[in-house]
Amino acid sequence: MLPPVGISPSSSNEHLNYLASVLDDMFRLPGTGIRFGLDAIIGWIPGVGDALAGVASLLIIFAAWRRGAARITLTRMVANVFLETAIGTIPIIGDLAHVVWKSNRRNFNLLVREQAQPRTHRWRDWLFLFALGAAAIVVMMLPLMLLMYLWKAHPSLR
Repeated sequence: MLPPVGISPSSSNEHLNYLASVLDDMFRLPGTGIRFGLDAIIGWIPGVGDALAGVASLLIIFAAWRRGAARITLTRMVANVFLETAIGTIPIIGDLAHVVWKSNRRNFNLLVREQAQPRTHRWRDWLFLFALGAAAIVVMMLPLMLLMYLWKAHPSLR
């Protein structure tokens, strides 16, 4: 049975699980265990594909927020979607990231975990967010480090 067209914040876990399945693991490559969903397919639409997939991913986060999920859980869910959407903008690599990362499935699992153990701030959530922040800082520092290297290695640039 198909869920209603508009998935409301009070949707059942069954509807949210269906949404995660449609977006992340609805199809299987024959002869392999590799699964993918509409999220990976929509990503092929230039310019707007990843944005549309990101908006669809927000439905699970919105449902978690309406159910009173902890802030750390919501932050991690947003980070999952942001990471997949940001990497998804890179041609080919981004499309593979949609198949591997599966932010909607991860977020649904976080929602179920939050319902089973409410307000339990897991050290893994904090560690994930810390590692993501550290990686973002490193990525932002790379151009500066490259510029400094070029400045020192090539005196003719001065």
